Amino acid sequence: AAIDASLPSCSFAAYRRSMQVSGTADEEAGAPGGSGAFVRAKSEARKWIGSAEYPAEAGRYHLYVAFNCPWCHRVVLARSILQVSITMDVAFPTRTSEKDAKGRDGLWTFRPEGMRVPNGDYLSFPECTAETVFSGVSTVAEIYDMFDIPQKSLPLLVDKHTKTIVSNESAEILRMFSTYSRELGGADLDLYPEPLRPTIDEVNTWVYHEINNGSYKAGFSSSQTHYEEAYGAYFAALAKCDALLATHTFLVADTLTEADIRLFPTLFRHDPVYYSRFKLNHAFLHAYPNLLRWMRTMFRDVPGVKASSDASYLQHCKQGYFGRTGSNTIPVGPPNYPDCYY
Repeated sequence: AAIDASLPSCSFAAYRRSMQVSGTADEEAGAPGGSGAFVRAKSEARKWIGSAEYPAEAGRYHLYVAFNCPWCHRVVLARSILQVSITMDVAFPTRTSEKDAKGRDGLWTFRPEGMRVPNGDYLSFPECTAETVFSGVSTVAEIYDMFDIPQKSLPLLVDKHTKTIVSNESAEILRMFSTYSRELGGADLDLYPEPLRPTIDEVNTWVYHEINNGSYKAGFSSSQTHYEEAYGAYFAALAKCDALLATHTFLVADTLTEADIRLFPTLFRHDPVYYSRFKLNHAFLHAYPNLLRWMRTMFRDVPGVKASSDASYLQHCKQGYFGRTGSNTIPVGPPNYPDCYY
């Protein structure tokens, strides 16, 4: 749904309602429904930094992410671009295949030492960390269990002072970081400027449905009809982005906004992952000259993007998407990604 662009000052509750955003926290929490269409689960932890319960303070909040997850990627980008003082733990990109004591599998785990993956190799990633807030739990699901929240998704934002969950909704976490960037120790950069809000809201809506979640609707649909519908909508939306970028530097204006940050993780994955893994093989990004120029602008001209979207980051993506699919082997190519954007 479109976001109310007003900023009422009468109460925090009214402000929060005005800032509601569409999106999702979970990389793959959906499943094909009865019709074979991919249906994404809704985030259940939806509190906000800036309230009396969770004041905007530098150094107070902590993120849990997995680098292969595109919903995590948007908040990692926001953290890096805005330079907010938010600590972060990074989960291993391959989730569990064995069931835990509650009969759950597919759990995000903290394995800085590495683990044996489905193809038999033992892998470790230097970016992966131990869990550092809740006494070293081994899975994200255990954190949710402490608060009786029946989810296991990332990203997850927690308050280190009260040891409570704030949010697992990626779009809202991104918005919080932007709204309170200075209070959180970050840059004086507004990714949701008031004059552009109606346009940002409109673009966010169709980019989410047709590109961000649309890629998953194509990749995880069990229905040929739904796959083809999502495939067509995805590439039509890429063409629409390309047309928008013919007239300005970034997606909605000549200044960076959250719309760019929400689009970027999907396009970062398109050529090396989604083209084959999600069968989105109509075209590579170089077929869209303005999108290609935009990708290069994001990497070259936006501080913080390259550091959170480099070749090591891409290895997490490949492991996460290909490492538990089919033969579980990881593609070597394509070569020169993402260096071709630098």
